[in-house]
Amino acid sequence: MNLELQTAVKAAKAAGAITLSRFGELSHREIVAKEYKDFVTEVDKQCEATITATITESFPDDGLLCEEGTSGSGASGRTWIVDPLDGTLNFIHSFPVFGISIAMRDASGELAVGVVYQPVLDELFTAVKGRGAFLNGKRISVSTREEMQSYLFATGLPFRDYDHYMDGYIGLLRDVIKDSAGIRRAGSASIDLAYTAAGRFDGFFEYRLFPWDFAAGVLLVREAGGIVTGIAGSDDVFAHTSILAGSPLTHPLLLEKARRHFGA
Repeated sequence: MNLELQTAVKAAKAAGAITLSRFGELSHREIVAKEYKDFVTEVDKQCEATITATITESFPDDGLLCEEGTSGSGASGRTWIVDPLDGTLNFIHSFPVFGISIAMRDASGELAVGVVYQPVLDELFTAVKGRGAFLNGKRISVSTREEMQSYLFATGLPFRDYDHYMDGYIGLLRDVIKDSAGIRRAGSASIDLAYTAAGRFDGFFEYRLFPWDFAAGVLLVREAGGIVTGIAGSDDVFAHTSILAGSPLTHPLLLEKARRHFGA
């Protein structure tokens, strides 16, 4: 395990321990509305502080881009992208689907390391560019299902600022429902992408995410043999943060439907 991956795993597990120690015990005063329908808790902040301290200790010259505001460009040109608690609303409601997402982009802008940790199940998804994707040390790969009627997809549902794209999204959702066995909305994009990498989901799509939502999961899917693009088909997921992910069979299906409804 290289030092970058070792550091990301150490940070993710430390944050996971914090979430488990507080799961189901939050008080109302520990929950704050950042924006309309968007919340942060003291646990998010504690996790971010722990993660960034762990990263900075090992890589003081690297930059940070974190959901709760910790940021800095650094001198190395590398950037760690962190969601300290992906699935905050689930956590607030004691719904046990949430994760810690940590990724590192190298100086050329390529995703080099990705970790998604699901503390409730103690599932650690890891990837290093060019070395494959793993779940608790065992190599994983995307789904090989071929029949549309057996596909299980994951998505996220719009919850704010959606007037300009709701019709397109509903159209896409309708088409995917028609050509699949089902859709799941768990409320954590990083978990959805990790599950896609592991073949549990046959694909994932969501409109308007942030880099910390998907960075680690994108590398996991790609290293597991899958395809991840923006909604228009670009490989540069950071340029258009609406994500389509799947196997070599399911990604083209999602892309065709997305182009139909979003005019891409």
